[in-house]
Amino acid sequence: MSNKHVNAIVVGSGAGGGVIAKELSVAGLTVVLFERGDWINYDDHSHDELTSQRTSVLGCAHGPDNKRFRRVIANNQGNERTVLPNQMGYHNIAACVGSGTVSYGAMAWRFMEECFKFKTTYGHIEGSSIADWPITYDDLEPYYEKAEWEIGVAGDDYQNPFAPWRRKPHPMPPFKHNREARLLESAAQKIGFHPFSIPMLRNSVPYMGRPACIRMRNCIGFACPVNAKCGTQNTVIPVALKTGNCELRVNSEVAEILVNDRGKITGVSYFDNKNKRRVQTADIVVLSASAIETPRLMLNSKSRHFPDGIGNSYDWVGRNLQGHAYCGSDGFFEEDIYDDVGPGASFAVCDFAHNNPGIVGGAIITNEFIRMPFAFSGIRPAGSKGWGKEQKDFQRTYYKRFASVRGAVQEVPNFHSRVEVSEEVKDYWGIPVPRISGYKLEEDIETARFIADKSDQILKAAGAYKTRISVPGRGVSGGHHQSGTCRMGDDPQTSVTNKYGQVQGVDNLFVADGSLHVTNGAFNPALTIMALGYWVGDYIAREWNHGNRF
Repeated sequence: MSNKHVNAIVVGSGAGGGVIAKELSVAGLTVVLFERGDWINYDDHSHDELTSQRTSVLGCAHGPDNKRFRRVIANNQGNERTVLPNQMGYHNIAACVGSGTVSYGAMAWRFMEECFKFKTTYGHIEGSSIADWPITYDDLEPYYEKAEWEIGVAGDDYQNPFAPWRRKPHPMPPFKHNREARLLESAAQKIGFHPFSIPMLRNSVPYMGRPACIRMRNCIGFACPVNAKCGTQNTVIPVALKTGNCELRVNSEVAEILVNDRGKITGVSYFDNKNKRRVQTADIVVLSASAIETPRLMLNSKSRHFPDGIGNSYDWVGRNLQGHAYCGSDGFFEEDIYDDVGPGASFAVCDFAHNNPGIVGGAIITNEFIRMPFAFSGIRPAGSKGWGKEQKDFQRTYYKRFASVRGAVQEVPNFHSRVEVSEEVKDYWGIPVPRISGYKLEEDIETARFIADKSDQILKAAGAYKTRISVPGRGVSGGHHQSGTCRMGDDPQTSVTNKYGQVQGVDNLFVADGSLHVTNGAFNPALTIMALGYWVGDYIAREWNHGNRF
């Protein structure tokens, strides 16, 4: 039996896709929301850190699974290796309803005004594809506000003297610091920095019919046991489904975007929950599958009209892959600073996100989320054994006497960091997998050194008797903060979409995820992806209801 034609298909139910499905459904469009995973909850994996946290030893608790998914990673010498989702370098995004918003750390940052004007602020960088966004912070501000209030953010930007302007405060008060964060806050103030509480997509008080966070340590990498973490799966997607206009199709892998003989998008082909290939037709298709999977789908959708993949006439699809050049410092203390109040990260400094003399960009600086014991076992003094009594004694002594302060350095985009599709490796369904390659620029490493030094200063001021700085290498980035591969812009020859996420030259195909980012900001990108979901969704709904059928 064939599927019924709908107005819109949305591929991916994460930060962007969940939002846009809700916006279109509420506006009266009929929608099919595709998700390659299934519904998931805390009880599915409980507190099992071997599958749930960032160690990925036994698998990925929230998908994708090792049996069906793989990717190819190429180094700067052109050597390739095939990696599975639980292996380092895969650049994993969860496969479940809500995607990464089920298990993320839930930091809820607005990008600063300079993040949208990166080229204007810093000028041209040799070897880069640096550019300004075609929209400004002022354009996106109402959509940040909508995300904060509809999905739920606890915070107080008025504590942060560097925060961009806002019309309305956060809907919930900020979280109180745990013992570690109080110590770091005092230290940062002592050396002249301006600490404040991290805004979080997590209920600090009961909100929208869901309870307050219970502050457990196993938060990041896990689903929430009390449903207090705010993701698309427990906010906007239920609203979309309640309209009766949205059908959520889980365990469905979208394989190709379909076009007719005139080159117009007609829908998608996909493998359903029984691995049967099927077709879903629609007037509009919106891609929100992540900055790796969205370009993969476009590049795999070749036809007479699009021989190099849809939207790829000028070879920009998949280009400019960015993540964050994470850096920072670890500190060891003589006394316990750990009080088991999660999720750990709550302290932040924004003094160095932008406008650092001689430095390109910068980063927010925060303390880290609580590491579960297995993840902590990888931390040990240089040259010490990784096994035996010496290692065990170190773990017992320093698990509660350790703090990590980190910065998410905004990378400078470059044309050669990219997502392609492999000519040789295919997934379970026979679809060519992503091939990821590229590098960071030296400017990224210099900025990381600068931010790591500031992080180190905070730890030393807090009383750490020993610290250890870490700076990333030059290898390709992406990870959980992947972005940039279908950048928006005004010039079709140097961008993939226009400022509304509409693919250049393909009127009824849109993108609404981190792929749109021209630059990735000095902050975790989740709230910006949500705001872009509202921005793109508002444009589509407004045009549709004014008679524009694209």
